[in-house]
Amino acid sequence: MLTTARRLGPWLARRAENVLAAMLAAMFAVFILQIVFRYVANLPIGWTHEISVALWLWMVLFGAAFVVSEREEIRFDIIYGAVGPGPRRIMCLITAVALVTLYTISLPAVVDYVRFMRVERTAYLKIPFDWLFLIYVVFAVAAIVRYLWLGWRALRGEAPEAFDPTKASSGV
Repeated sequence: MLTTARRLGPWLARRAENVLAAMLAAMFAVFILQIVFRYVANLPIGWTHEISVALWLWMVLFGAAFVVSEREEIRFDIIYGAVGPGPRRIMCLITAVALVTLYTISLPAVVDYVRFMRVERTAYLKIPFDWLFLIYVVFAVAAIVRYLWLGWRALRGEAPEAFDPTKASSGV
């Protein structure tokens, strides 16, 4: 079972990247369509803007939940890179406790708000806002799970790897 989980994890990570790439391609296609309709056909359409905004929201939160790894997250590298493994473990543990606490405390209110937004719909496509905002609930749960795991690893003595500026990239 453990070997199946070890094979399934990377496969799921690649599928999450595929979903994110498909959302980006769809957003780009809709953006180009919006330009063509507005400036070539002189027929401005609003639904393309609505789809672009919805896809952007989903891309950012879906990507943060399932694609961006822990070492790719934003942190204060000047401080983080200047300390040894012990202080990095402590920083990781403090961050994990703080984020798990904050996301867990806010989760019921977030779920209530998303449920409340069921009554509102977007202007052009009439998409219920709860569908648009549901990704935040998924993101919050994924963040809780991720930081529980990182906190557990820090408690067990595993320090997060030090930042290596020679391996940093722009992501391009």
